[in-house]
Amino acid sequence: MTEPTPRRGKDARPRDWREWQPLRSPDGTPIRLHAPELRPDPADIPSQDVSNWNIANVLTMLRIALVPLFGWLLLTQDGDNNAYRWGAFAVFVAASITDRIDGEIARARGLVTDFGKMMDPIADKALMGMALVGLSMIDRVPWWVTIVILVREIGVTLLRLWVIRHGVLPASRGGKLKTFLQAVAIGFFVLPYAGAFVVIAWMVMAAAVVVTVVTGVDYVFRALSLRRTAKAA
Repeated sequence: MTEPTPRRGKDARPRDWREWQPLRSPDGTPIRLHAPELRPDPADIPSQDVSNWNIANVLTMLRIALVPLFGWLLLTQDGDNNAYRWGAFAVFVAASITDRIDGEIARARGLVTDFGKMMDPIADKALMGMALVGLSMIDRVPWWVTIVILVREIGVTLLRLWVIRHGVLPASRGGKLKTFLQAVAIGFFVLPYAGAFVVIAWMVMAAAVVVTVVTGVDYVFRALSLRRTAKAA
């Protein structure tokens, strides 16, 4: 009895290692395949021997220090003074820029710390919270929008504190997108303009509210997963 011819095609399976043939280039040289190098995100690596007194954390604390100044400029004369509104806009942009560069500096220079991972989102929430409350106080943003966003932000902060003994819950990509959308929308609302600027601001704010709610649910599942993993270890 002759042995059946092995099947060929996408469903073919070699009978043993001798049927495997290496890939070769046109000149017959074997081609070696290398798996891509996996580089972990520095934000997911526990900090080791890194002082909390570094430039990234200083920028984070500077952002927190700018919050009361921003609030004062925004609320002066109930938001009816255009000069103060422009000043509030300038401070808000400066604070938002520090949010962008402090994380990049921390990763590029190996300055990621647990303190920074904890304080960075708190600084974001303080700035956004002051902006939303202030805009609602001067009747630029409805209170329901402010309440929805703040409930989510406070809830995520409490989740971080709830799991802190098991590990730090860093900001997700969705959370960063949420922060970006909120910053752009708030920037438009702070400007002393009306008309098309308000329409654009509301379009961006609507997207921000949706992402805010979705990422809030995601943080809940991540926190529960972190606790389960820590307890199983």
